[in-house]
Amino acid sequence: MSNPTALASDLLPRHIAIIMDGNNRYGKINHLGEGQGHIAGKDALDPVVEYCVSTGIEVLTVFAFSSENWQRPPSEVALLMQLLRLTINEQMPRMQQYRIRLRFIGDRGQLSEDLQALMADAEAKTADFTAMTLVIAISYGGQWDIAHAAKQLAQQVEAGQLRAEDIDKEMLGEYVQLADTPAVDMLVRTGGEYRLSNFLLWQSAYAELFFTQTLWPDFKVSELATMIAEFAQRQRRFGKTSEQVVTEQQTR
Repeated sequence: MSNPTALASDLLPRHIAIIMDGNNRYGKINHLGEGQGHIAGKDALDPVVEYCVSTGIEVLTVFAFSSENWQRPPSEVALLMQLLRLTINEQMPRMQQYRIRLRFIGDRGQLSEDLQALMADAEAKTADFTAMTLVIAISYGGQWDIAHAAKQLAQQVEAGQLRAEDIDKEMLGEYVQLADTPAVDMLVRTGGEYRLSNFLLWQSAYAELFFTQTLWPDFKVSELATMIAEFAQRQRRFGKTSEQVVTEQQTR
């Protein structure tokens, strides 16, 4: 297994985002009962969280339930909501042990009141932890996120608090979810699909993308470590030329 902890801190991704895909297919391939693939996927998160905090990753964001997932069969949605409750309750001792801040992003208005209360309580109890931030995206969609940010700015224009001509991408970026965290450096999707599925579209504008055929319940920290080592070898240009990047690195 590659050892990202041996890398210089400036070569590590500050923010990793993961689309945890493949739970249903895992259940079918392994002839599991209904919903058991999702349960296996829930359990796969724990070692990844522990590995990221020990490696020095600042933020780990995982896609637990998308805006579009509300279209799934009611029985599956109900199971996923129950698993989210279990995940939050089970993660709290880990958050306490490793001093990890727990946050949630997404449209909470579609969630039950008890789940919203559970999320708010978890956020409050871990708000002062600084070892790492674990973000769970629930009822989240990147297009909703951008539209929600635009709506907030539009309301300020309507109230006379802001001029439309003053709005630019920097200002809009202050209103999207996770505006106070580093942009996504590295986005991982498991399960063999090659798309972003409306996940962190704004925040991942310059993310390095990693796709794997591994189904999420089978995803191991060894594979993540290999990806992080590859990330460290990639040249991130952000619109500049390779020569400009090399010169800037030499003059630091």
